[in-house]
This record gives sequence, structure tokens and C-alpha cells, in this order.
Amino acid sequence: MSVTELYSKGARVWVRDPDTVWKAASVKADYKEGDRSLSLHYESGGDKVVEIKKTSELPPLRNPDILVGENDLTSLSYLHEPAVLYNLMVRFSERYCIYTYCGIVLVAINPYQQLPIYGNEVIQAYSGQNVQSMDPHIFAVAEEAFKRMTRDEQNQSIIVSGESGAGKTVSAKYTMRYFAVVGGAESETHIEQKVLASNPVMEAFGNAKTTRNDNSSRFGKYIAIAFDRRHRIIGANMRTYLLEKSRVVFQASDERNYHVFYQLCSSADLPEYRELYLDHQNKFYYTRQGSCPTVDGIVDVDELENTREAMSLLGISEEVQMIIFRILSAILHLGNVKFEDLEDENCKINDTGKHLLIVGKLLGVDTDQMKLWLCNQKIHTVNEVVMKPFTGSQAYFARDALCKHVYAMMFSWLVDQTNKTLNPTSKQSSFIGVLDIYGFETFQVNSFEQFCINYANEKLQQQFNMHVFKLEQEEYIREAISWSFIDFYDNQPCIDLIENKLGILDLLDEECKMPKGAEDNWCRKMYDKFKDTHHFTKPRMSQMAFCVIHFAGEVRYEAEGFLQKNRDTVREEQLNILRASRYQLVTDLFRETQQNMTRQRSRSSIGANVRPMIPAQPKTSKSNKQTVGSQFRASLNALMEILDSTTPHYIRCIKPNDGKGAFSFDQKRAIEQLRACGVLETIRISAAGYPSRWSYQEFQNRYRVLMRSKDINRRAPRESCEKVLQSFIKDADKYEFGKTKIFFRAGQVAYLEKLRSDILRNAAVRIQTLVRGFVQRMKYQRMLTSVVTIQTRIRASLARRVVRGMRRTRAVITIQKHTRAFVVRCWYHRTQRSAVAIQRMVRGCLARQRYTVLLRNAKAKVIQSTVRGWLARGRYQKKRRAIIYLQSCVRRMYAKKELKALKIEAKSIDHVKKLNVGLENKIITLQQRLTDSVSERQAMKNSLNDMNTLKQQLEGLKGKEAQMKQKLTRIEVLEAENAKLRTELEAGAIEKGTLEANFSIYKENSEKEKKDWLNQHNDLLTELENHKQQLETQQGELSEKLATKVGAVEQKMNDELEFEKSRYQNMLQDYSRLEQQYDNLKDELKFAQGSGKMAWSPDKESFTDDRDSDRDSSRTSTPEMPSDASERNDDFVQRRPKGGNRASHRPLDSPAKSAPRPPSLADGNIDMNLFIKLQTRIEDLERDKSRLEVIVDEREEALSQAQAVRSGEMAKMYESLMIQELQEDNARLKADIFKLCQSAADDHKGTGNSDERIRELISEKEVMMEEMCQRREEIVNLKCMIANMKAPQAKVNRETMTTADLLEQELELLNEDGELMKFCQTQKDTIRLLERQLRATEHNTTIKEQQMTAELNNLRNDNERQQNIIAENLKLSPAEQVEKTLQIEITRLASDNLDLKDIVDSQDKQIKKLKKQLKTAVKRLSGDVGQQQKIDRRGSDVSLLRNQKEASFMGMLSYHKHDEGRLIRNLIIDLKPIVATTTMNPGLPASLIFMCIRHCDYINDDLQVRSLLNLTINGVKKAIKKRPGDLQNICLWLGNSVQLLHCLKQYSGDEKYSQMNSTLQNEHCLRNFDLTEYRQIFSDLSVMIYQTMMRVMDEKLQPMIVSGMLEHETIPGVSSKKPMGMRGRTTSMADDDSTHFNDNRVSYSIDNIIKQLSTFLQIMTHHGIDQDVIKQTVKQLLYVICASTLNNILLRKEMCHWTKGIQIRYNLSELDEWRRGHKLTDTHSSDPIMDPLVQAAQLLQMGKKTDPDIEKICDLCNKLTCQQIVKILQMYTAVDDYEDKVSLEFIQKLEKRVKQRSHGPPDAQPLLLDSRHMFSITFPFHPSSTTLDSVQIPESLNLSFLKKI
Repeated sequence: MSVTELYSKGARVWVRDPDTVWKAASVKADYKEGDRSLSLHYESGGDKVVEIKKTSELPPLRNPDILVGENDLTSLSYLHEPAVLYNLMVRFSERYCIYTYCGIVLVAINPYQQLPIYGNEVIQAYSGQNVQSMDPHIFAVAEEAFKRMTRDEQNQSIIVSGESGAGKTVSAKYTMRYFAVVGGAESETHIEQKVLASNPVMEAFGNAKTTRNDNSSRFGKYIAIAFDRRHRIIGANMRTYLLEKSRVVFQASDERNYHVFYQLCSSADLPEYRELYLDHQNKFYYTRQGSCPTVDGIVDVDELENTREAMSLLGISEEVQMIIFRILSAILHLGNVKFEDLEDENCKINDTGKHLLIVGKLLGVDTDQMKLWLCNQKIHTVNEVVMKPFTGSQAYFARDALCKHVYAMMFSWLVDQTNKTLNPTSKQSSFIGVLDIYGFETFQVNSFEQFCINYANEKLQQQFNMHVFKLEQEEYIREAISWSFIDFYDNQPCIDLIENKLGILDLLDEECKMPKGAEDNWCRKMYDKFKDTHHFTKPRMSQMAFCVIHFAGEVRYEAEGFLQKNRDTVREEQLNILRASRYQLVTDLFRETQQNMTRQRSRSSIGANVRPMIPAQPKTSKSNKQTVGSQFRASLNALMEILDSTTPHYIRCIKPNDGKGAFSFDQKRAIEQLRACGVLETIRISAAGYPSRWSYQEFQNRYRVLMRSKDINRRAPRESCEKVLQSFIKDADKYEFGKTKIFFRAGQVAYLEKLRSDILRNAAVRIQTLVRGFVQRMKYQRMLTSVVTIQTRIRASLARRVVRGMRRTRAVITIQKHTRAFVVRCWYHRTQRSAVAIQRMVRGCLARQRYTVLLRNAKAKVIQSTVRGWLARGRYQKKRRAIIYLQSCVRRMYAKKELKALKIEAKSIDHVKKLNVGLENKIITLQQRLTDSVSERQAMKNSLNDMNTLKQQLEGLKGKEAQMKQKLTRIEVLEAENAKLRTELEAGAIEKGTLEANFSIYKENSEKEKKDWLNQHNDLLTELENHKQQLETQQGELSEKLATKVGAVEQKMNDELEFEKSRYQNMLQDYSRLEQQYDNLKDELKFAQGSGKMAWSPDKESFTDDRDSDRDSSRTSTPEMPSDASERNDDFVQRRPKGGNRASHRPLDSPAKSAPRPPSLADGNIDMNLFIKLQTRIEDLERDKSRLEVIVDEREEALSQAQAVRSGEMAKMYESLMIQELQEDNARLKADIFKLCQSAADDHKGTGNSDERIRELISEKEVMMEEMCQRREEIVNLKCMIANMKAPQAKVNRETMTTADLLEQELELLNEDGELMKFCQTQKDTIRLLERQLRATEHNTTIKEQQMTAELNNLRNDNERQQNIIAENLKLSPAEQVEKTLQIEITRLASDNLDLKDIVDSQDKQIKKLKKQLKTAVKRLSGDVGQQQKIDRRGSDVSLLRNQKEASFMGMLSYHKHDEGRLIRNLIIDLKPIVATTTMNPGLPASLIFMCIRHCDYINDDLQVRSLLNLTINGVKKAIKKRPGDLQNICLWLGNSVQLLHCLKQYSGDEKYSQMNSTLQNEHCLRNFDLTEYRQIFSDLSVMIYQTMMRVMDEKLQPMIVSGMLEHETIPGVSSKKPMGMRGRTTSMADDDSTHFNDNRVSYSIDNIIKQLSTFLQIMTHHGIDQDVIKQTVKQLLYVICASTLNNILLRKEMCHWTKGIQIRYNLSELDEWRRGHKLTDTHSSDPIMDPLVQAAQLLQMGKKTDPDIEKICDLCNKLTCQQIVKILQMYTAVDDYEDKVSLEFIQKLEKRVKQRSHGPPDAQPLLLDSRHMFSITFPFHPSSTTLDSVQIPESLNLSFLKKI
């Protein structure tokens, strides 16, 4: 088909227009080849005839409507300038889409309005997705770069360019924010915050308001964000280019200086800025030139606070910030310094406002020197240095140059400081660079800055053209099609003109080196050198300008100022003054030259295989100093090397209008920028080849209407495509067949679309003719029957209307007559009054004027006489001053001559000798005195040290003497106590008789009281029954009254409970995430320290030395779980119970605080001795603990045996009473011990008076020991007395029975009542007690002496270390001194706390040991009394119950303490899911653990209960972390955690949980402990496991959602897919993987999704998860599916058409049917989870034309927000030409109506749904019917050490 055939009647074309650039028109008559004109009709109205001389002059054709608004410009069939411009305008103005692809370029149009498309939900929607199929977005480009880096391990670059005001800075910021979220975390980590904090600082110091942009970047920057191997951000590096220094001293009208100046001036009234002496912006010359002190919408005071926060985050201290502000303030004050011209080309400073003094004070420099060198300069000649004064203009220029240089150096320092803060802390794997650089600029007056900017854009455009051309050619090669070389614009000649040898820059540098170089000489050289160059022209009317023809157009540059800006000269004398400042920062700024500092910044590496920005050069002199042009050229070449070594991604920012109007599109401004930024060049390269590409399957699906049925081959679509193209396109050059695609020339797809639409239109016409004929006939018949009736009624109505009209006419005429007469009379009277008033006023005015003239003449005469006298006096004074001045000049001349003679005399040698007589002797004498004083000072210092040593020794001897005196005093006290005890023993014998008498009386009284109690008990029972009946009646009445109130309160409480659950579970989720991050940090630390001397021990969770590797390896192979929960690091289980106690239960003690977390090497500076000490201490504690447990068990057995031997000899009643008293005393003693532990814990948390508190604890412990010994003695005495009461003739001890019979008889006589034996036994016990106390005292004294000696040595060592530290700190800066001091203090406090912890732990161990012994003794005694006397009724019942159940299984499992680790390892950590599902019932591990808990409760061992629970919790966590992605394992422990939670509730004894229990299950309830708090802990653990399960399911399900719900054709033949266009085939780097990404991707359907959901359901069911939990899980999964699907609809234009709505509704019905089939829903109504997606699908199918459609949409789409509805309608795509598009007017009406609706979600909600939102989870209580005694232990668990009780 020829080109001319396309220009048939009705063809749509574009015609050039001076106002709108291009105008739409249509062809009125067919065009034939050879015609000289073409008749057109404008769509806006009007005709035009276009002259056609040749075929190439035909107007460009328009694209079909189906292609209008495409995401990718290269997917258009006709690729030319008007098509690109119109497509961008439609997307921007009508659809409010600011992003559009153009091949590999993202075109971003500034909307001048905040859009809700940059939230975290949008970032998550693009993160990890196939962005090629999603809507264009800046996040899509960032995701593509990030994916390239992670997959190919290649460095990436994102190049953001555009003119001022186009949105470059904002685009770069959003790109960096995306990397910060994706490469870090959603709540943004510390390094990500620092990277983002660099933006406010750079904007404050480098951005300013221009006429085109309120926040224009006046410098270029390249930020390289560094990533590690895990693709996490570890740092960044920034490089800047060509800061606009001239803006510091000059701003054009309606422009501002840099933002930071105005921020400071606006904050001048704040107290902290008063020392800067600032004022309003208009008071300073450097900030008032643009006459624009403020910017609308920007509060400078708030911006300064944001800037300071960002600077603090970047590591710039408050002091340094204030010095920076002092420098900025000094620049402003220096700009107000004025110069006054004097004679002889001199000048002086006219500083009336004292600005120069303020500058000296702010900068810390000498004001006089600054004043001198601001007006003068040094000139270095061959033999001398001459000082030459400045003229006024030269002084102003030098002042401005100094200010510009100071600001530039400070800006460079900020960049260096930012790079130091963002420097990667670990090894860099790759980086992504973001280049934010100025676009092509052309103004009315273009200078040196515009020349450099356009030169940089020439280089970038060349790199862009080469990259695009390379990708285009590689695509053809990969598809194996024949192609010819594509010609594209090469701007290398223009670049050579600028940068080659003897180019423009070289000639400029050469002229700058000339002593008297000038711009006119430079221009003449260029005119001669480049007169034959195509890209260089000379203006006709100027000798100081030149023109360069750039790729974007011709630019005229004014040469004036080029040399000065290129030299960038600053006077060295002025810099020397600043180097002498008393502020270190000011000195550092000017210590090196700008060239050296630039070279130093260039040395910081940005990534692998990247050379520095400027090659290292030797330090140069002033004459060889690099110019600004040469520096910029070197930095630009280095930047191009970086970009060439990375994979580039391009973002072109477009400014839609100059008025900053929201969504206003100026076509002229847009087309200028499109030409300048290279977008049209990309289109031209694409159009020169094969711009349209279709896969064979897509082509067959789209154009099968052109095929005959016999030509369709579904298995081989290529054959069908070849036949169609051969039939309709005769020219074979118009298309090519590739391996996977068909390539078309420009316009061929439009031709095929035209053929397709013609066939469909003809078919539609046939159908319409038949249908319309039938409809019209039926309509005619109905109309014919109705016309007659209507006519009769209408004719009658017309007659009545005529009569009524005649009556009204007559009435109107009468009213008008009277009304007009009244109006005329009123007008006459008003005119008469006005004329009289005017005459009066005119006459008065003329009289006043005459009077004024007479008065002025009189006053003028008086003024003239006064002025003439004043002028005469002035002439006299002027002559007098001239004479006086002449006299002073003559006198000054004579004085200078005399001064010169005196100076010659002073320089003579004789004069010097006279002055220096005796000076040498004085110097020698002073040296001798200095030597003597030094030696005396050294001797005094040695004497002082000796005195200090002697004092310390004397203090030590005094301390020992005091200790010895204390020992002697202690011995005397013990002897006195011994004598006292003997007297008390004698008194005890006397009291014995009294006790016996009291006992008999007590027995009688107790029997009487017992009878009284029984009578009172019976009375109380009767009263209780009466009250019970009354309460039942009142309860019935109250229940009816409160029924309505309870319902409302219950609903409110349920809502609040649901909210609190959600919030609490979100906190748990955050905790889990933080815990995972902590584990990741430990793994990363292990990896980083793998090659060093330190290794990570996974069992102890601490660092150990390599020489313990053998021991650690054995420990790793068989890890032992620690038994004490207080030694764990897991904060998850460290809670102190707070619940109340029940009558038969006591709360289980939990540790008040968890042990302090050991420091990590990741913290930076950590004392390694502290680590080793911690590790050693932990091992010693474990060994001591195991040893003490063995000793305690042995002593308990021995004590039980001894008690059993003596139990038969004890009295019954007396013993029970005394034991009751002892129990009360022991309870009080327990309380005291608990207070002591609490006090020790509180003191350990404090920091002050620790030594005094430790001594108090030791003394309290000794008192407690003494009280314990006394209690033991009382028990012994009581036992003896009871034995005496039972058997007066007691047997003698078997050891004493071995003596002779005679001795036995004598002993019996002497010991008739047993008093002798008691006395002897008591005396022996007393002596033993005194001996033990004496030995303990001596031992304690020795220990204290050793402790004091050790403390003295420690103090000496600390003193030496402190002195060394002080000496080192004196060498550091103040900031480093503070940091070093803090580190040392933290280390010291950690060590001290560890020592205190050791002391407190040792005391706790002793207290716990004594407490346990007391409990055992009391338990034994109470058991014996209960067994013999059966006084306690309840104790008797429990004893009988235990005896009855000894023969049967009681539902408990016992184990030894050392088997806890094996139990947790075999039952939890090493348990495999396959074993759990095949060999045991669901929930068996939870039942076994609870049976072990029951045994611990049965033996009343609180430590073992706490240890087992904590180990269980941590074991479950380890099992989850061991297999984090195993869904079977996660479901296994979710089911068992919930089951254990149910067991804790069911067997707790609470009535609300035990109502469904059987009698046997109630017997199995816990007796001694209340585990309410641990129920909450296990609930939290279950929530954490549930959230982990949801994350795993989400990872498995997420890849299927988009493909199964949207892309797969569930209903064959309904879909009408269009091609993906150029974006689907072209990326920033062409390779096989990226090009065929879509083809190689696995395709899923709705059946795959349902199958995956069924798999999830099966796994959860097999592991016994409750049905309620399963329902909540399915609800969460359906939300994820619907949210992800809806988000993709909102982000993918090709998904918004009516056929896709049909498929979505079908897929949702399949999901709902699956859910109802498995009975996972409680209602048959609509599900709110699926409603938003259902309504979105219905919206795609509804009508979108009329007002009733608007009302229908508002009523139906009540779950969609206004943004979502408008977004879907804006993206809605007509499938074919016969379907109408949604008009902009309809969308606007709908938007207004939706905002007015009363129901529906709030409009403030974001556009996208949060697919990661997780609903709160609850675990309803479900009691188990299985009793614990029926549980069996499988042999496969290897739990043979568990014993049934």
C-alpha cells in the first residue's frame, strides 16, 4: 500500500499552526499522487487548502483513537512530533497522568500540584513487580534500576535532566526515597535517614528562587547510593558541579539568593540567633536586589528548623552549625560594606552601619587588616612587593569575589562533611547513582554559566544518543532480522569545537593567562579560528559575542565577564586574614586552595572500577592554577566515564507552562523542551527502523478478523500472521518477521487497524439495518395510535391560551400608562435640584482660587530674601576652607621630608648598636635562671610523689589496725553472748512447767471454742440460704432492666477490644520484625568477624576466644538449655505476674527485670576484657548452680530420713501448735527475704551509693543467718520437749548405751525426767553454734581484707589509666574529647555493674538456698502432722486422694532438672512436621509439655515451672527460626501454641474455663500456681507465629495474584489485549533475560490460586489449627488477593476495559464458591473484603455517559474512594473504535458528585490499598474433651526419660 492511499477522504492529519504548534484536521477529498494541493477541514471549524509540491510535504497522519493516551510514545503507529505532543497533552491535561514512557526515557511533566501517588503503599506496589506492565512512574524507573543491580550485580545510574522549574530536584528526591525504603526498611533505618537528610541541607545552601522555579537547583549533583551484598543501603557519596556563585552577590528581578540567607534573616528575632546581628531581608544588599524577600507557601523559619535537624542528622554539631551561620551572616554584612572613591584612583570604606566591625567579630579576624586589604592589593614584582590601592569599582569587585569564594568553600565543606557521614561502613558491592543536573538553557543574555551548562548537556545528549542507538541495533540482531544502519544526529563536532585542543575552552584559558587578557581579544581569536566551522557563527552587529549551534538550537553568548568568571580570582591577602581566624572551621575552609580541595574530594571512590573525578596532580603555583572551565571539563569527563561504566536510566522533566498553573499544558513550551531534551531524537531513531512490534500470538488475537477460517492456525500463529500480511501489505519492506515478534514500519499498524475497523463496521452496519428497521416499524405503529388523541387535546389547549393572552394584553397597557407618567415627573424634579447644587459649588471654587494666588505671591517675596542671604554666607565659608586646606598640605610636605630623614638615620648600623648594648648579657642571665628553676621544680615534684606514697602506706596500716581491733571486739562480744545463752538455758527449764500447765488449759478452751464454732456455722448456713433466695429475686428484676443497656455497652466494648487487639498485635508484629533484624545483625556480625580472632557461639549468644573452640564445638553439637529464666536474653518472656491470688493458688514468681543485654561488637568501641569476663562469669554460674543443686538434693534426702526416724517420738497436739507458729514465722521470714531480693534488684538498677548498699545487704544477710540458727534451735528444743511429754522414761541414745551397766543405772537416776540429756544436747548445740559463728567471723574478716587489698589495687590501676586517658584527651579536639570520655565512662560503668551483679547474684543464691531449705522443712513437718493428727481437714482429703491415685496414671510427667534441654530439643526444636503428622495426634507436644508443668505444680517447684515455660517459649521461637520458610513447621507450632494456651485456661481452675470440664479434668487442674500472665505470653507467641505464617503464605501467593486474577483469560474469547509497546521490549540495558522477561515468566490462572489456597487449608487442618483461626486466615488471604488486584488495576491502563471487568467478576465468583464450599464464611451476604474489587469490576462494565449513570455509580461504588473511581475512569480504554471513550466532562461531574455523597470511605484515604495490612487475630477458647491420663508418648520422640506419675 502506497503512502498516498492513506490520504483518503476522512483521513485525520496534523497541520502546523502558529498558536498551538499543531492543529487537528481531516481530509475533505481523496488525495492522488501528483496533486498539488490538499483540501482540509479543521475539527475546530474552518477549511484550508495546503500546497503540496512533493509527497514528503504531506501533513503527518493522526493515530487511531485506540492508541491515543498510550503509556509509551514509541507504541504509537505514527511516530512524529505532533503525535508525541498530542499524546502527552491528553495524558497530562485530561487523564492527569504526569509520567509517560518514551522507549527507555521516562517523560515527567511538572503538575504544579501535590499528588497522592508517592506514598509507601505506592512504593510497595512497584517494589518487586514487573514494572514494564504497570503505569509509568518514577518508582518504576527506580525499581528497574534496583532490579538490574540485584540481578546482574551491575552499577546503575539514573539521569534526571530538564530546565529550571521542570521538577528535577523533586524527581531525584523521590528516587532516593524509593531506594531508602526498598534498600532499607519501611520505618526508614539510620543510614537511610542520613541519605534523605542530605536533600534539605543541599536545597537550603544550593537552591534559590528564580523566575521559572521557586526551588531551583543552582548546581548539579551526582549522588551514588552504595549497597552491600544483601542489597541494603550502607552509605552514599555526593559530587557537585558548577555552583552558581554569582547568585551570592547578584540576583535578577523577582529572584532570590540562596534559601539559607532568607531562613536566617527570618529567624533573626530568635534568642539563639541574636549574636549574628541579622535583620530583615531588605536590610542587606545581597538579599534585596531581586525585590522578592518571601515565597508563597514557604515559611523560612520552619525551613531553617528542618535544615538544622538534617544537619544534626548528618553529624554536624550545634556549635559547628552556629559557626556556619556566623559565616553566612558575615557574607551578608560584608555585602553592606560601601566604598567611596578618592582622588588618585584610591578608595576608602564608608561603613556607617559598622558592618565591617560585625564581619570581624563574626569571623574572628582582625578588622583593621580586613579594612586595609579590602581597599588595597599586593603586586609582586621581580625585586619587591608593592601595595596598590583599589578604585571603588575594583574594591566592590574584590569584595564580591571574596564573598563568592567564601560561600563556595563553605558549600564544598558541607559536601565533604556529608560524604564523611554517608561513607559506607562496610564493603560496597554495587551502587546506584542519581544525577540531578541542569538542562539546556538559553536566555536573552547568556554568559559563562549557560555555556558550561549547555556544554554538559551536549556531552549527555551524545551519550544518550549512542545508548539508544545501541539498544535499537541490538534488538534487531537478537531477533535476527535484516536491518540497515540508522542515521542519527551526532553532536561530536559541536563537542570538539568546545573541548578540543585550541577549542573555545583552550582559547579562553590561554587568554586568561595573558597579563592583559580581554574578552575582545578572545573573540577575535575565535572569529579567526572557527570562521569555517559549521557550529560556530559570528553575530553581525556585535564584536563581543559569538553563537554556538547546539543540538537543541543556536545560542548567542555575550563574551563580557567570561574571563573573570573563568579565572575566579580571589586576593591572597584577604584569604590570609581568614586563615588567621580564631574559629577553627573558618581556618580549615581556606587552609588549602580550591583546586586541592576539589582534588581531595575526587579521591573518594564512588564504586568499583570508577576513576576519580579529577586526576591527581602536583600542587601548582598561582600562575598554573586551573581555571573554572578546565576544572569543569575534567569533572565532566570523569562523570561521563562513570555513566559509561554503569547502566543508565533516563528521566526527562518537562515544564508545562511558565505561569506555574496546575495541569495547564502550553504546547509551545512543551515542544521546545522535547526538542532540547532528546525525546524527539529517540522518536526519530525509533521511527527510522521498526517502531511497532507485536508478538505472533498477540497479532493473531487482535487481527484474526482479517483472516479466513482456513488460514487460522492456533498451534503455529506465525504461519497465520504471514498469510495475513502477505495478503494486505504488498510491500515486504514494511514489515519483518523476527524470532518472537513481527516488526512493522511506521504507519502499518494504523493501516491494519483501519482494515480491522472497516470490517467490524460493515458487520455492525448489517446488524444495525435489520434491528433498526424492526424497531422503527414498531415505533411507528405506537406513534400512529397516539397522535390522534394528542392532537385533540393540544388544539383545545391552544384555543384557551389565545383567549388568556388577549385579556393580559389589555391589562398591561393600562398599567404601563400610569407607570410612565410617574417616572417622568420624578426625573424632572431630580434634574432641577442637581442644577442648583452645581451652580453653587462652581462659584465658590472660583473665589477660593483667586484668594490662593494672592497669598502665594506674598510668601514668595519673603523666601527670596532669605535664600539670597544664605548663598552669600556659603560662598564665604567655602573660600575659607580652601585656604586652610592649602596650609595643611604645605605643612604635610615639610613633615614628610623630616620623617624620611629620621628613617634613614634609624636604619644605620651605629644606631642599632646603641640600642642593643647589654642585650646579650641579659639573655645569658635569663637562660641560667630558667635552668635553675626547672631543676628545682623537678626536685619538688619527686618529693611530692614520695610524700603521696608514704601517705598511702600510712592509710593502709591504719586500716589494718582498725580491722584487728574489730576482730578483738567481735571475740569479746561472742564470749558475752555465750554466757548470756547459758543463763537463758537455765531460765528455759523453769518455764517448762509453766508451759505444761498452759497446755492443759489451752486444750480445754479449744474444745469449748470448737463447739461454739459449730453452732455459729449452722446459724450462718441458714442466713446464707435466706440471702441467696433474696438475691435470686433481685437478680431477675435487675437483669430485665439492664438488658438494653448491656447490649449497647457490649457493642462498644467489643469495638474497643477489637481496636486494642489490632494495636497490640501490630506491636507484636513490630517486635517480631525488630527481633528478626536483631538476628540478621548478629548473622552479619558473624560474617564480618569470621576471619578474625573472635567467633560467635550460637549457644551462649556471646563472643568467645579461638582457644576455646574445642569446648564451644562440643557445646554446639549438644546445646543445653539454661535452666534459670533470669539468665535468658529474650525479653518476650520476661514479665512479672500482676494477677491477683485465689484462695488455693499463689502466683508464680517471675523475674522483675531481664538480665542486661551484653554489649555487641556492632556498637563500635567495646572493651574486650568485659566480654571475656562476662563469658567466664556465665560459665562459673552454671557450674556452681549444678553443683549446688546436687548438694541441696542430698541434704534434703538426709533431712527427710532424720525426720522420719524422729517423727514417731513427737507429740501430736503440742507439735502442731508450735509448727503453726513456726509457719507464721517462716512466712514472715520469706517476706523479708523477698524484700531483700527486691531491694537488691532495685539497688542494682541504680548508680549511686552502691558500695554502701552492698554492705547493708551483707549485714542484713548475717542477721538473717543468725535468726535462722535461732529458729533451728527452737525446733530442736520443741522436739525434745514433745518427746519428754510422750515418754517420760525416754530411751537413751544408742551411742551412749555401750557403757557399763553401772553407769547406765546412774544415768537413769540422774535423768529421770530427761532433763540431763536435754541440757547436754542444748549445750553442745550452743557450743557448735558459737564455734561456727567464730569461724565465720574469721573467714569474713579474711575475705574483707582480701577485698580491700584488691580494691586498693584496682584504684591504683584506675588512677593510672585515668592519667593516661587525660594525657591522650589533651591531644584531641573538644568534640573528640567528649566522645572519648563518654566511651570510657560507659565501659567503666558496665564493668562496675557487672561486679555488683556478681555480688547480688551470690547473695540471691544463698537466700534462695535457705528459702528452699525452710520450705522443705515446713512441708515435711506439716505433712507428718497431717498424716498423724488429721487436724487440717483439707490436707487430709488431699493426702487420701494422692494415696488413691498412686496406682493409676495421674496425668503428669516427671523429669529431672538436667533433662530439660533434652525435652525441649527432642519435643520442639528437632521435631519434624512429617513426624508430627504421621505418628501423633494434633496438639500432642502441647499436651506433653502441660503434663510436665502439672508435675512441677504438684511438687510445688516454682523455679522449675518458670524454667520449663521459658524454655518452651524460646524453643518454639528457635524451631520457627530454624526453618523460617517451612509452612508445615509454622502451622505445626501455631496449632501447638494455641493448644497449650487452651490447656493453661482449661486447667487453671477458673469457673469460666472449667464449665465444660469433666470431673477427672477438674481433678487435673493446677493446685499451687496461677499462670494467668503466662497465658498472655503464649497468646502473644501465637500471634507472632500467625503473622509469620501469613508472611510465608503471602510470599507463595503473591506471584500468582496478578497473573491469575488479571492477565489469564479465564473466559476464552472475551479479552481484547493490545500490545505492550516499546516499553515492553526496550529497557536500559538489552539482554536476553530482560527482553524476554514476560515470555519466560510463569503464567498462573484462577485455578492455580484456588489450588494454592486449598493447599494452605489442608496444611492448617492437618496440624489441628482451630476452625476460627482458619477462617481468619482465609479472610486475610482474600484481602491480600483483592487489594493486590485492585492496586494493579489502578496502576495498569491496559486492565481498565469492560472485558477485564467480566473476567474479574468471574474469578471472584470462583473464590467465593471455594470459600463457601469449605464453609469458611458465616454469612451469605456480600463480603466487605471483596466489595472494593467487585465494585471496581462493575465500574468497568457500567455506562459512563449520562447523568443517571453518575447517580448509579455513586450508589453502587460506595466502597471505593473518589480518587479510585476517577483514576479508573481516566485510565479506561475503549476496546474498539465503536466504543466511546469516557469524556472529561463526565469525569468532572462524577468527581464533584462523589465528593458530595454522605456514605462511602473518606476522601483522605490513599489511592492504593495497603496490601500488607494485617487484621487483628483472636484465639477463641475451645476446651479439649481428651483427659490427660489418656495421653500416650510415641517412641519416635525419644522421650524415655519422662516418667508417668
